Amino acid sequence: MKIIEIDDIKYLFKKRDINANKGNFGKAGLYGGSIEYSGALKLSYLSLSSLRSGCGISRVLVKKEVLPLLGPNILEQTLCILPDYNDSFYDTLNNYIKDLDSLAFGMGLGSDKHLEEALEFLIKNYTGNLIVDADGLNTLSKMNLNILKYKKCNILLGPHLKEFSRLCNKSIEEIKKDSLNLVKEFASTYRVTVLLKGHTTTISDGKDIYLVKTGTPGMATAGSGDVLSGILSGLLAYLDFNLLTVAAGVLLNGVAGCLAEEENTDISMIASDTINNIGNAIKVIRE
Repeated sequence: MKIIEIDDIKYLFKKRDINANKGNFGKAGLYGGSIEYSGALKLSYLSLSSLRSGCGISRVLVKKEVLPLLGPNILEQTLCILPDYNDSFYDTLNNYIKDLDSLAFGMGLGSDKHLEEALEFLIKNYTGNLIVDADGLNTLSKMNLNILKYKKCNILLGPHLKEFSRLCNKSIEEIKKDSLNLVKEFASTYRVTVLLKGHTTTISDGKDIYLVKTGTPGMATAGSGDVLSGILSGLLAYLDFNLLTVAAGVLLNGVAGCLAEEENTDISMIASDTINNIGNAIKVIRE
């Protein structure tokens, strides 16, 4: 078990070469949003914008009914429209994801009856770094988890306590009493990396455990988890998939949240305030 501090991850945020171009920093994708929950996706893709989490190219995948809500907000990102669920849906989805280095699935997707099939397709066919969060985790909890063992991609699950309770069939109280062992055991059993969110965040790949103690009460607001998913998608597009990169995302998110709280107070801050401080957080980490 290791507690990760800023000095451990500082080198990941070194200044870039003057000759660098967007192609050097990976392609990240975000698959989420619905009529009811499109705001969650907005927060995630905003966290991927230029000079925030640092990926070179970001791609937003949405169903066509969400387009009127998201289209005007797409700036640096590429908008990819998924068709209705039919024979062409998975061909289209595969074309959009096949060259992505990272893909976050689940933010604001709701409870569409086709989501289990879509997630199974990603697990079996995508070959990059897959982050499953929010409604993606709710979908996964209804599936046979053994499917995770047949993945072609690296998988990061980012549950909070209630979501992890559904995944591992343990009560929240049981998890609180033995969170380190339960997270490590789950990660080992299903050959995934697990990030259990909390004031102290636990990250395990089934072999090692990293702890990150950062954040602030002001981050206990709608959308904060989505911001973290966006940051992780950005980092995992151009950094190695390992515990330290995941911990770096958690630390970056936490430092940005602390800076946001200083400006807005723990009562008034909202998730987009954290997004607006990602650049400042990178400065703090570098210093």
